[in-house]
Amino acid sequence: MTAAPSGPAFSVHDIPFSTHGSWFGISPVVAQKTYADDLHLVSHQNGMHAVLRFVPLDAGTGARATTRIEATPGLLSWTGEGGRIDLAYESPDTIRLRGEGLGLRICAAEQTLTPFTGAYFFRDPVDGAYVFTSYETGRRYRITALSAGAVGAFGAQDLGSAERGLAIAAENGGVWEAAVEELDSARCPYTAQTAFDQVVTAAQNAFAQFADAVAPWRSADTPAAELAAYVLWSATVNPAGFVTRPAVLMSKHWMDKVWSWDHCFNALAMAPGLSASAWDQFCLPFDHQDESGALPDSVCHSEILYNYVKPPIHGWALGHLRRRLPEPLDPAELARTYDRLARWTAFWLTARRAPGSALPHYQHGNDSGWDNATTFDPERLVATADLAGFLVLQLRELAALAEELGRPDDAGRWTRTADATQAAMLDDLWKGDHFVARGAHSRDTWSSSSLLDLMPIALGEHLPQHVAAVLADRIEAHLTPYGLATELPSSPHYLSDGYWRGPVWAPAVVLIEDGLRRSGHQNLAHEISARFRTLCETHGFAENFDALTGTGLRDRAYTWTASGYLLLAEAHALRPARPAPQTGG
Repeated sequence: MTAAPSGPAFSVHDIPFSTHGSWFGISPVVAQKTYADDLHLVSHQNGMHAVLRFVPLDAGTGARATTRIEATPGLLSWTGEGGRIDLAYESPDTIRLRGEGLGLRICAAEQTLTPFTGAYFFRDPVDGAYVFTSYETGRRYRITALSAGAVGAFGAQDLGSAERGLAIAAENGGVWEAAVEELDSARCPYTAQTAFDQVVTAAQNAFAQFADAVAPWRSADTPAAELAAYVLWSATVNPAGFVTRPAVLMSKHWMDKVWSWDHCFNALAMAPGLSASAWDQFCLPFDHQDESGALPDSVCHSEILYNYVKPPIHGWALGHLRRRLPEPLDPAELARTYDRLARWTAFWLTARRAPGSALPHYQHGNDSGWDNATTFDPERLVATADLAGFLVLQLRELAALAEELGRPDDAGRWTRTADATQAAMLDDLWKGDHFVARGAHSRDTWSSSSLLDLMPIALGEHLPQHVAAVLADRIEAHLTPYGLATELPSSPHYLSDGYWRGPVWAPAVVLIEDGLRRSGHQNLAHEISARFRTLCETHGFAENFDALTGTGLRDRAYTWTASGYLLLAEAHALRPARPAPQTGG
């Protein structure tokens, strides 16, 4: 009945079924940590909103049918004893449905309709299509029956708690088809221009082209690369609202935003094969830079938040990104990027550096990206070594950019500030065998068992060798069979699902692995990479993972995790094979 599946199979319980550019997905995840029995059309405009519910039906009795759900990048299917229903994206705003032996009930996800909530349902007298108008998303969802079959509607024009929707089934065991469109107000009546199997093939081919661009190096040694590529491909949305460019959301579950450090990892993963897309990912938060130079905490369709920021890893990211892009930036774009990065750096040197202090400070754990790390337990306004280290890398990248742009005075100024900031970090926060944090008000210092205190390893070759060696030893103490625990498992503050108080996180892994390599600690970097890759290959691409069991936690389809895997898997695939150990004889 349908084209053969192509691409990796996955569970929609973990990864939503969607397509590149779409603002909605098909998923049982209808809210944060909330899983429904049925699949829903879930929109990410104006927030995360389940709009429509899909219920497979026994064609003979009209009762709910027992089915299993299978998904690959181009095709989602319900399969039961009596038949099957297939769903595929024809375009980012249109899905096609085809059923044989099973019917399908499509109804409002939330039955209660008030003047301000829910989906109003009616049949359009102009074209005969059925329309749900969603208060939450501000969009309409039009359903058009395309082939012979019986359509039974219920609740049309009803208000209040009446159930609203329609059921589609074919007569005499035949085949029915329908289309569901997301639209603004009105458009021409829908007509199918492409056969269903061709729709599936086109979707499969679109994903295959993306995977080939992002992971051309993939092989049996990197078995999760294709699925990681699907996570990125399917989480991409077209420009809309405050999203000024095609953007990879962190997830099409509830983490449906772009945070201003997460985007760096997605940009790096995409750079060699999809340079324009990668550059869009890097630039998006800078499109919303405020008058102080600060980047927003996050950007989504209908909201930009500035109440927190994220750590200044953008100099580190830009240096790597420029090396990974197949073509250099043109002079105008380079100058524009330099100015934006300079303003972001100036924010930390002015708005976040107290009078008389050589070091900037965070105002909350959220600013660090490590929201509840134990480093912030004594105080929240804190000068930390990770912040100083990231800022030093950013200052050195600015110096390199200034040299390329023919601005030697700027280059010298940035270099002097980098040297002074690194010297202050070592003088004020390094205690011979560990880094401490310092309260911005109290000036008290303390250490913790958080991996955050060891993040200055990201400085790599810029660190004194003895400091890098101590940090490497301490990092190794955080290494569990599944990766780097963000809090020492022996700590009394360790929590298996404690967000940044224990679980393994992709960004920490990528930054630390890179810093270890650049500081000469190759063996430990190899081990960290191998364990994280195995973790993703075994447990998927969750927001974070239990450090002692490997279980995926929180949002289960997180793009920076997929990008972290792609970066480490690519490096592993392209790195010369390590020689086998010599044996005596």
